Parts: sequence; C-alpha cells; structure tokens
Amino acid sequence: MNRKLIAMTVISITALAAFAGLGARYLSAKEEPAYITATAGKSDIEEKVLASGILTAQKTVEVGAQVSGQLKKLHVAAGDVVRKGQLLAEIDPVLQANALKDAQATLANVRAQRNAKDALLRQYTLAYRRQKELAALDATSRADLESAQAQVETTRAELAALDAQISKSTIAVDTAGANLGYTRIVAPMDGVVLSIITEEGQTVVSTQAATTILTLADLDTMTVKAKISEADVMRIKPGLPVYFSLLGDAEKRYTGRLRAIEPAAVSTGTTSSASTGNSGSSTAIYYYGLFEVPNLDHRLRNSMTAQVSVVIASVKNALCIPLASVENRGGNGGGTVKVLREGRPETRKLRLGLSDNVAVQVLEGVKEGERVVIGDSSTVPKAQGGVMSPPPRR
Repeated sequence: MNRKLIAMTVISITALAAFAGLGARYLSAKEEPAYITATAGKSDIEEKVLASGILTAQKTVEVGAQVSGQLKKLHVAAGDVVRKGQLLAEIDPVLQANALKDAQATLANVRAQRNAKDALLRQYTLAYRRQKELAALDATSRADLESAQAQVETTRAELAALDAQISKSTIAVDTAGANLGYTRIVAPMDGVVLSIITEEGQTVVSTQAATTILTLADLDTMTVKAKISEADVMRIKPGLPVYFSLLGDAEKRYTGRLRAIEPAAVSTGTTSSASTGNSGSSTAIYYYGLFEVPNLDHRLRNSMTAQVSVVIASVKNALCIPLASVENRGGNGGGTVKVLREGRPETRKLRLGLSDNVAVQVLEGVKEGERVVIGDSSTVPKAQGGVMSPPPRR
C-alpha cells in the first residue's frame, strides 16, 4: 500500500508539472498577426497631372452690323450650320439707299459744274489767243492781254478744284454703296450659329463699335482650356500627350497633345489659410494649358467641362506594387518594403520608378509574384484582413 501511494503521488506531481509547463508556454506565446498583402504584378502606369478644363470652339466670330437701322429679317436660328457667304440677316436698307442716292446726286452736280467750267475755259483760251495776235500787231493794250491770260489760269485752277470734288464725291458714292451692302449680313466663314443676340424688329445702332447680331463658331475643331495649378505647371511643357473625358460620358476618352501654356495667370476662387494658423484667405493661381481635338461629328459642345490628364511619363507592362506598401520613401527614388516569405515579413530596399499615387513602379528589390505587406492585424481591424489582389491592368 505504501508503494502504491508513493507511485500515485509521483505520477500526480509529474502530471501537475507537465500541465504547469504547458500552461506557461501557452500563456507566454504571442498570437501570430494576419498580414494584408498584395502581389507584385505587371501593369501599365502613368505619371500625370490632373486638371479641370473647359471646351471652346477653336474659332469664334461675333457677327455684327456696321450700319444702323432696324433688323428687318433673320435668316438663321441658333444651331444652324452655315457656309461662308450665306445670307444671315438683313437690316432695313432705306436710310443707306437714300444716302447712296444723295451721294450720287452730289457727284452728278460736281461733274456738271466741271463741264461748265471746261466750256468756259475753252472760251477764255480762244479770247487769250486773239489778244496775243492783236498784241503782236500792237492793236490791243497790254492790260487786256494780261486779263485774258488771268481768266484762263483761274479757270484751270477752278477745274482742278472741281476734279478734287469729283474724286471726293466718288469716294462718298463708294462708301454709301458699301453701307448699303452692309445691310445684307453674310457669314464670314463656315460654322454653326451658337447664339442669336439681336432679334428681328430690334433697332441696331452702330456708332463707335459694331453691334453683335449673332455668334458664329467653327465646331469642327475644339480647343480645351485646362486649368493647371501653379504647383504642377512647372512639371509640364508643350508637346506632352493629353487626354480627357466628359462629365456626361466618362467612359469615352479623347486624346490630343498639349499645344501651349498661357503665360498669364488666372485667379480662381480662394483657399483658406486656417491650416497655416493665419487668418483670412489666399487666391488660388492657375495657368491655362491649351490643346485641340477634332470634332467632325459635333459631339463636343461649347462650354462643356472636361476632366483632363496631362501625361508626364508612362511605362507599359511595368512591375508595380501598391504605393501604400512602400515605407521610408525618399526623394532619390528609394524606399523599403516588407515581403512575405514563408509567413514571415522580410524587409527589402527598393529602387522605384513612376507613380500614379495608387501604384508605384519597382525597378529593383521585388520580383513578380512576390507578396508585399500593406498592413497587419495589429494596425488594421480584423474585418479588413485578407489578401489583396494584384494591381489591375490598365
């Protein structure tokens, strides 16, 4: 009985010691974190500047009236397609027609005066010749000869003055004729009528500036004016590829090439200075980047809003990882990333390329198919745990 009691006591002590060891190991063990990862994969990547833009017709003409009068007839409406030389509107021509008749009458009067003076010159010339013949025979006085000569010279001067008046009157006739022609307003180019400013029956008063009747635009080519912030304008230059989409058709992409950057700044809106600790506000500065796109089907309309992307650089089929996985990113294109190997994170140095603010190109440090760590369960709620899919191909 004593031996049995001793044996049972030894077994109990051994079991307790074993359970105590196992409990201590269990309590001291840390829970392995669950890692959120993404697979390094190939995709196209672009570094670009985003801007909002406005569409305008490449060429717009405000068709106005050069003469005054009542707008008698409009031959077009907004949206009509017109050709160069086509009649657009007519102004009541009565005033201009009367002005032309008056100028023609003045010209006829001056010409008649000239004809009368010309006949008088011939008479004075004959009288002067007779006086010269008589003077040669010493049959007339010297005073009569000089008087006859003066009459000839005076009449010639009067004829010269009348010739000048004829030229002036001819110009007046031409001007009146042109003004009469201006009552018929024709299209200066092929285009589309954007808007009608002056309606039929309104009186057009043309004094120092021409009154606008309608606006005509060539919509076959559209100019996009993209507002580029001063923070981005130093990164772009003419010749870079651009593309944009419309608010009403985000799926279709229109492409072009940046033609110019306007040197004059555009102040738009205000930005608060509260974040810097200063009271008040400061003006946001933008510069217009200009480029053209064809619009033969007239799908693009004037004043539409465009979401513009100016492509600074791009790489096809580049090895990319999420930008969120990169740590210690420096300005020299370096950084570090944690790569998951056999369930354990391994830190590696990276040499990086282009970035589109979502993904970044990897030049050295990671191979295709390796999983990079974005986060783990110690920093991200468990509901967000899991494995990310590789970056989508563009």
